[in-house]
Amino acid sequence: MKTTKKLIPVAVAAAMSAFSASVHTAGFQLPENNASGMGNAFAGQAAAAENASTVFWNPAGMTRLPGRQVSFALDALKPSAKFEDNGLSRSPLGLPLGPGGTNGGDAGDWAYLPAGYVSWQINPQWWAGLAVTVPFGLQVNHDPAFIGRFQSKRDQVKTIDINPNIAFKLSDAVSLGGGISYQKLKVQLDRSTLLPGGVEGMSQTRVDDDKWGFNLGAMFTIGAGTRIGITYRSNMDYDTTGTVLVGGLPPPNGTTVAGAAAPIKLPDTVSWAIAHPLNGQWELLGDITWTNWSTIKTVPLSTTTASLLGAPGTVLDTFNFQFRDSYRVGVGANWKYRDDLMLKFGVSWDRSPVTDLFRTTFLPDNNRIGLGIGAKFQVSKQTTIDVGYMHLFVESADINQQKGVGVAPFQGNVRGKYDDKLDALAAQFTYSF
Repeated sequence: MKTTKKLIPVAVAAAMSAFSASVHTAGFQLPENNASGMGNAFAGQAAAAENASTVFWNPAGMTRLPGRQVSFALDALKPSAKFEDNGLSRSPLGLPLGPGGTNGGDAGDWAYLPAGYVSWQINPQWWAGLAVTVPFGLQVNHDPAFIGRFQSKRDQVKTIDINPNIAFKLSDAVSLGGGISYQKLKVQLDRSTLLPGGVEGMSQTRVDDDKWGFNLGAMFTIGAGTRIGITYRSNMDYDTTGTVLVGGLPPPNGTTVAGAAAPIKLPDTVSWAIAHPLNGQWELLGDITWTNWSTIKTVPLSTTTASLLGAPGTVLDTFNFQFRDSYRVGVGANWKYRDDLMLKFGVSWDRSPVTDLFRTTFLPDNNRIGLGIGAKFQVSKQTTIDVGYMHLFVESADINQQKGVGVAPFQGNVRGKYDDKLDALAAQFTYSF
């Protein structure tokens, strides 16, 4: 019993370690919430304001949309994350790749992100709008026999953000906007756990929280139609709580369920964007976006109920992420091929907040380049349809996570590299009335 009490907190800590890391990455901070921007690799979205999705990107852009407009988008994402062992990976029992497990296959699964927007002109100076989006998300699914299954097997992070906004047209040159956000975060984590006697058990974590935040935006029109957009979106300071289940323990313990808590602070973001019409056919777009990931250094995990894990308030683990700020730069162009068809192009570069020293199996992220193409069809005077495709080229990511062979925390060693990429498709329907 004494040995079991020591090992259960370690097992729970291993399960929870994916929680904080999974959410906090530019790679899974999702810009894929419309199709009209995907064709430009989301370059210049805070200045584009071409449909109601501007409610999310820059609410001040609503002042460019006369009357009322609704827009619905669906993005389909296929990330890929494939691990390659360098010969030094070991299971918690010290077994190498082969006897200890596999490379884990492709840990990326299809994900589908819906989004909806409404923009409503109240009078010549005031607009109201609503955005419902999925700003953060992750789904990692390694094979059951993955040698790193004690660090990561199946992890899911889901968010939904409900964001009402208002906008005010100060003049033909200046518009201001802002809103509040209600955001819900849910996390599901499943992984293997090494129990006394070398028994492989399972650990499941379910935690969630909801918070309020805000966003601000401004749009300036200068010269012959050049637009500059500036936006700020606040952080979300979550205090997630839920349950942790550890199963497969030998009698008399069996399955243990306990409460757990971990504070998670999603970062704030600032974006500067420009849209410049060259002539009647071409428009250039660009943006620079900064995300304040460096506020996240360490995240403690503690118990909230008395159990075999310990008394309430027992710190099970402290996760050392040491994130750095991320920067995203994008440029794009729109070509009006004819009155009812616009073609779109874009490229972006994104610096990951993850550094080599702290890369994990549930966060094998690295810097990436994105290429986007798309088209906008004017179906009728009131209806438009946007489609887009984007591919992310992610730098090969070295990993050296040595989490214990024969000693706590019994998560094994994962050493090698990850090859990642992402393909995204999107479609969007917009109706004005």
